[in-house]
Amino acid sequence: MNQTSLKDVLTDPFGRTIKSLRISITNRCNLNCIYCHHEGDTDSQGEMSVETISNIVHAAIDYGVNRVKFSGGEPLLRKDFEEILLSLPKLKDVSATTNGILLKERAHSLKEAGLDRVNISLDTLDPEKYHYITNSNGKMFEKVLEGIHSAVDVGLTPVKLNMVLLKGLTDIEIDDMLEFTSEYKGQVILQLIELMDFNDVSSYQIDADLIEKNLNLRADEVRIRSMHRRKKYIINGTEVEFVRPVDNTEFCANCNRLRVTADGKLKPCLLVNDNLVDASGASLEEMPELLKLAVSRRIPYCRK
Repeated sequence: MNQTSLKDVLTDPFGRTIKSLRISITNRCNLNCIYCHHEGDTDSQGEMSVETISNIVHAAIDYGVNRVKFSGGEPLLRKDFEEILLSLPKLKDVSATTNGILLKERAHSLKEAGLDRVNISLDTLDPEKYHYITNSNGKMFEKVLEGIHSAVDVGLTPVKLNMVLLKGLTDIEIDDMLEFTSEYKGQVILQLIELMDFNDVSSYQIDADLIEKNLNLRADEVRIRSMHRRKKYIINGTEVEFVRPVDNTEFCANCNRLRVTADGKLKPCLLVNDNLVDASGASLEEMPELLKLAVSRRIPYCRK
């Protein structure tokens, strides 16, 4: 890797420098959650090869990118996920979002292949609610709990537990989820996520301001992350983050992430689909110019 200088960075026309990639490696999923927004990508055909993923990341690190988050669909449906991880250059942080269903069996191999930590989706501790929200049945709920335990055991930590707040359904379980999270003694962080209305689920919208007010009143300490100015609340030793939807000016102004669709298109913005750059068949030598082109197309979806 070349020594990165101040000018060797990917900065968009609005002064936002790319520091991380969010790479979808599949659109397939073994759940069908009522609120899923599919990472803003419903058009991908096929999946990137290990080589394409590796080329994108290797090219990006020469511009100071040092964090990668893998997502889906459900990334663990890729049987070659460990191979993808092993193909990467050395990075500061490699993480993945997962529903946790397949994690118990693969937590160790993923850790050995280079995965640092995971975000696991769990909106409720009630199995019946879980099956309703995810359109699933059987033992899916229990598999998620086992996946959380396994992730902690092998050191894929801190595990971030993603809890989407649904009015009258999951928002009444915040205290229960706090208690559940606290049992892991700092190894698990709770992320409370305000619903994005992608699938006509407005009836489940919560009063986000009221939730944040209550968190603030209960917190022993409040910190603010540089990424999207997100607040962290420390409540009885447990870390809680409150995640607002991406469609707001503060999120957009502080966004330093470039997305990649499952079929290999560089996606400048989650909420825009007409400015993608196809990198699916590009060589390592061609990738830098494609990255620059994608970043030049980055416009904040919400601007003041």
